[in-house]
Amino acid sequence: MFTGIIETTGEVLAREQTADGLRLRLAAPFADELTHGQSVAVSGACLTVEEQTADSFSVFLAEETVEVTYLGDLAVGDTVNLERALPADGRFDGHIVQGHVDGVGEVTGIEQVEEDWYFEFSLPESMGQYVVSKGSITIDGISLTVADIDADGFAVAIIPATYEITTLSEKSVGDPVHLEVDVIAKYVESITEQYA
Repeated sequence: MFTGIIETTGEVLAREQTADGLRLRLAAPFADELTHGQSVAVSGACLTVEEQTADSFSVFLAEETVEVTYLGDLAVGDTVNLERALPADGRFDGHIVQGHVDGVGEVTGIEQVEEDWYFEFSLPESMGQYVVSKGSITIDGISLTVADIDADGFAVAIIPATYEITTLSEKSVGDPVHLEVDVIAKYVESITEQYA
């Protein structure tokens, strides 16, 4: 489990296409603290560490992961958001994030408002019922609050620290983003469907 509080960004150092998927090598300042089998959220997608060195680690993306994310389109030199799994005794500063990408949206608007930023995103139709105003949503692994929602998508307000620490500062209109809705909304839907 993750919290959506991004620790750092990492650079794609290498990519290797295989018959079964894609292997990525990522630079990370905490790479020397990782061990084989640990989970790391890479721009919101939970991936397993295969091996690590002092300054990088590798992960394997199965075909399904490549199909439901934009990670397969990453090139050497691209930057990703990184978060290690939450330790049992860790602080819970964001919201419950599973690292299971529900869909890919697109940046539809970016506006700087004084020191803050206002980002607008498209929302796949299949996810609309899970997103509510002032509710939690994960964008590229970042725990955020929905500021506004309409038929075309939703918007979030980004504080300077989040803008600077994450890959949002590199996004442009038209760029893809990973979306993960609040898992609690999905559980509520599952439970209430029994009474419909």
